[in-house]
Amino acid sequence: MNAAVEDFLQHIRHEKGQSAQTQKTYAALLGRFLKWAEGCGLQDWVSVTRKHLTKFLRHERNRKPEGQAKDKGDQLSPESIYLQIAALRAFFKFAAEEQIVPDNIAENLSLPKRWKRLPKSLSDLEIEKLLAPQVESTAKDLCTTAILELAYASGLRLAELRNLRLEQLHLEDGFVIVIGKGNKERVVPVGKKAVEALEHYLHVGRPALVTPRSPANVFLTQRGTPFAQSTIWGRIKARVARAGIERNVTPHMLRHSFATHLMENGADLRVIQELLGHASISTTEVYTHVAGRRLREVHDRFHPRK
Repeated sequence: MNAAVEDFLQHIRHEKGQSAQTQKTYAALLGRFLKWAEGCGLQDWVSVTRKHLTKFLRHERNRKPEGQAKDKGDQLSPESIYLQIAALRAFFKFAAEEQIVPDNIAENLSLPKRWKRLPKSLSDLEIEKLLAPQVESTAKDLCTTAILELAYASGLRLAELRNLRLEQLHLEDGFVIVIGKGNKERVVPVGKKAVEALEHYLHVGRPALVTPRSPANVFLTQRGTPFAQSTIWGRIKARVARAGIERNVTPHMLRHSFATHLMENGADLRVIQELLGHASISTTEVYTHVAGRRLREVHDRFHPRK
């Protein structure tokens, strides 16, 4: 059974172009099912029936979230169950197409309604603090400033920032070419402040980081290597702390701030979708709720007739 899962992961990696994070998530979710199936005495995928899937999902719904005390009453969230069902559906679709199983028994598994969590973003004041001019004396500082300016100016994902290469920069024309999820290419404009920060880093900071073995990645560590995701995020967190921002800032918040502030200032939703690289407009529509909430807060605070 493990071999079929490995084939599936290879399939979504090479043929579907799924991100490493998606592959890791699917591997963990299918691994959980394999462990359960082994406990039930199931030795191959052909033996798995629709009843087994239903029983497994019932087991998952009643399972405590990892790290939670046994006496707590909470079950797994609908979001977790949603992901588990999505993984099973994707796997069995592949397995049926590859004739690993005779039928796609997961095709009609119903997905629970996902909670629509509104993305958190930084306020205008917090952005000003974070991007305030720094007394920069090292290549590391220049690199961090360029990362922050570009992240807020373009809404790039953390992985897109890490993997950005020199040939993707078109700073004279004010844009970058981004390779996003599924290896889809998009053109993203970059504002004057971000262009200035990038040019300063490229002319003064990056040459001090480059080694003979350095790749063409725009952003390099002090060893001249590409950033790991945790390393680039550590840099951002350190700058957040230095700016005196006490909130728990997550990696995606600069991206959310980019989209939210565009929406609040009247940008068209389709344009924001294109800039963010969202495949579906429904993914982008969440920012209309954020903007609407902000407008209500302002109205409630300042309108004279409460």
